[in-house]
Amino acid sequence: MKKNLTLSVLFTSLLIFMSGQTFVSQATFAQNTTQPGQPIPVELQQTAGGWRMLRGGESYYVNGVGGSGSLDLLKSIGGNAIRLWGVDQASDALLDAAAAKGISVALGLWLEHERHGFSYADPQQVADQFNRTLAAVEKYKDHPAVLLWGIGNEMEGDGSNPLIWKHIEELASAIKKVDPLHPTMTVIAEMGGDKIPSIHRLCPSIDIVGINSYGGAPSVPQRYRQLGGTKPYLVTEFGPRGPWELTKNNIDAVLEETSTVKAESYRQSAISIRDDRELCLGFYAFLWGHKQEATATWFGMLLPDGKRTAAVDVLHEIWKGEAPTNPCPRIDALTLQGDNEVEPNATVKLALKANAKAGQKLHAKWVLMAEANAYITGGDFQEAPPSFENNVIESGLEGATLKMPERPGLYRIYAYINDGDSGAAVANLPIRVKGAQLEWGQPVKLPFILYDEPLSAAAFAPTGWMGNTAAIQVD
Repeated sequence: MKKNLTLSVLFTSLLIFMSGQTFVSQATFAQNTTQPGQPIPVELQQTAGGWRMLRGGESYYVNGVGGSGSLDLLKSIGGNAIRLWGVDQASDALLDAAAAKGISVALGLWLEHERHGFSYADPQQVADQFNRTLAAVEKYKDHPAVLLWGIGNEMEGDGSNPLIWKHIEELASAIKKVDPLHPTMTVIAEMGGDKIPSIHRLCPSIDIVGINSYGGAPSVPQRYRQLGGTKPYLVTEFGPRGPWELTKNNIDAVLEETSTVKAESYRQSAISIRDDRELCLGFYAFLWGHKQEATATWFGMLLPDGKRTAAVDVLHEIWKGEAPTNPCPRIDALTLQGDNEVEPNATVKLALKANAKAGQKLHAKWVLMAEANAYITGGDFQEAPPSFENNVIESGLEGATLKMPERPGLYRIYAYINDGDSGAAVANLPIRVKGAQLEWGQPVKLPFILYDEPLSAAAFAPTGWMGNTAAIQVD
């Protein structure tokens, strides 16, 4: 799943300098003495106990997250790595800050998707992509924060197009000549079809297999082996079950788990992944930040105000071996009192059960939003749907009363709980307003006429108050 805005970067020139260093094998990289401001060499070694990564000559296991949220928070909970999907997410300031805190960056090299109209059979498109990718490597290869190159993210589709694997191999081979100090990785969406055999057979210059998996993350180690996987791998995205893994309910909506329930999914996946010390080099939990995807809160481990959810506490426990002293509050239940399909302008009531550590004082915020037009986006940018602040009539820690909009369609009510410090919890429920639904943001046919009298110099343009204020109604 592509996570974040469509990532592409344009470069106007290609500067490739051959380093003159000899590549030893597909998984062994040249080492040198690391000086401040110089790249840190990364080496993959296959031992009797399995694969391991060395960074600057020292053993390095990836305790990472996907995204560029607070580096200070990540460091404080024991994290040591972030993953970016494309170089347009990178900046000198971000890379410098990561290096200063001892945090590595898996720097993505975005490859276009066929579903967006890119053709891997078009020599010009492929050549342009090849050139800008190599230019990105040349630009960032010497930065001490760089851990590896992530060549593409879920660009393989169903994995059946050999031209995509050919392009990935050509890129990986060329990257090794430009930068022999950092390994290459390509990232796939789950492991269906012939994806794993294809990478092993057609992409010998790929050192690490990156796997995005959500509901199936706990079984990745077993399934990878069953599919013939022998290269080292990283779980490059995991988190709660995605909306594509759940069924819709009676009002054609997908129910999202609370942040409290999601945290246990992160725990189960992280423990299973870490148990594989033979082939697995670590993981990147998704998402270190927040975004609109399916809903406003589905994948984000952090809220827009920076507060953390329980998934962050789980990573803290796993990485540091101890629970945080100020755990996030819990949401044990959010229930709708009545039917989940109502008339326009209906009043609805919800009940909430939230708990916190003794001494913590909780605060509640309730938000009504229209439902997004799609649950499954492939990670593409999704515009946030409208919210209705004035429709919250009463709200508190035990529940809320809201007036539903007049416009038919799906809506979602969010309950945000915070402890007044840095911890939070969130839950939501969908509700349908009866009637024919019109998608938010649906374009109108052009030309769209507001005033259909012939235009002339004397045309009347309504600009202000006409006197009869009693005739005005505002919803």
